[in-house]
Amino acid sequence: MIIGIPKEIKNNEFRVSLTPAGAFQLSKEGHEVLVETTAGVGSGFEDQDYIEAGAKICSREEVFEKAELIVKVKEYLESEYKYLREDQMVFTYLHIANNEPFANALLKSKTTAIAYETVASRTNTLPLLTPMSEVAGRMSVQIGAGILQKANGGLGVVLGGVPGVKPADVIIIGGGIVGFNAARIASGLGANVQVFDVNAERMAYIDEVSNGTIHTIYNNEYNLREALKTADLVIGAVLIPGAKTPKIVSEDMVKTMKKGSVIVDVAIDQGGCIETCDHTTTHDHPTFEKYGVLHYSVANIPGAVPRTSTIALSNATLPYIEKLANKGLDALREDAGFMKGLNTYQGNITYKGVADALNLAYVDPGTLL
Repeated sequence: MIIGIPKEIKNNEFRVSLTPAGAFQLSKEGHEVLVETTAGVGSGFEDQDYIEAGAKICSREEVFEKAELIVKVKEYLESEYKYLREDQMVFTYLHIANNEPFANALLKSKTTAIAYETVASRTNTLPLLTPMSEVAGRMSVQIGAGILQKANGGLGVVLGGVPGVKPADVIIIGGGIVGFNAARIASGLGANVQVFDVNAERMAYIDEVSNGTIHTIYNNEYNLREALKTADLVIGAVLIPGAKTPKIVSEDMVKTMKKGSVIVDVAIDQGGCIETCDHTTTHDHPTFEKYGVLHYSVANIPGAVPRTSTIALSNATLPYIEKLANKGLDALREDAGFMKGLNTYQGNITYKGVADALNLAYVDPGTLL
């Protein structure tokens, strides 16, 4: 199969979807790997690295024109919609539940689109979302701590406090992969960390592995509203696989927060769980202020640390890329969890959460493949 690796063009997106090691493996198996010139430079991989691994360096047009399988990191931007076509598979983070124009472009072109974020394992985890969730969770605390500095408009507090001064209050909404990784970093820095969730088993797990240093609280409006009044840093870490994220923190709740406090909504790529994070920002202009609270809503947080993120992502995606390259759509037919990654096929929405979010008809992919 001919596999295309285009250069990412999203603002400050320096990741690449395949490392030279991945290109070597695919080439060794007899596949042709086309890599857009300088696609890996942002992650520290030169064109020569890919050439030595057996890949061919091409122009952007050649990658999209010749490839049977396009592997990306992020969704297509509007300028890339022209490259979508019916006889091509796309494998990337789609996030179309919160991106109607892209969803419509996929449907119109009848492209076969497989989303990293909805591929499931045999244990019903999300193996291709996990590595970037780990990065984003850890980064969210690092980012929030920086914004809290007075020079950046924040309250001017150190997360861990100092002797005689209490540590910062960090509220994390959601105890999944993002939330747990954020909690670990914040707790390690000495902050007072509270994780809000509704899953009793998950909260018990967090309590056990943290030896009680991370506090878990059942998430209801009353508990969350009271906690937000004293919060210094709030991290939104809610996920419903493939679907648009529900708004957990209302505008009214944000109004009760301290001036100079910070919100980092990691869920913004799926619509966000904080009502006042009403638009995405970029690494160039990452924050905005509302009701005296600084909001950070960058949709590609891991793009800020591309070397780590690229290697972690490629480690997770390569086995699936190999399956697609070797077996085509049979790879989905043979693996129910991989089938859950199929979001659009032949002009149909084939993932229920996406269909519901876009108010479009859902078609069971099993009836089409």
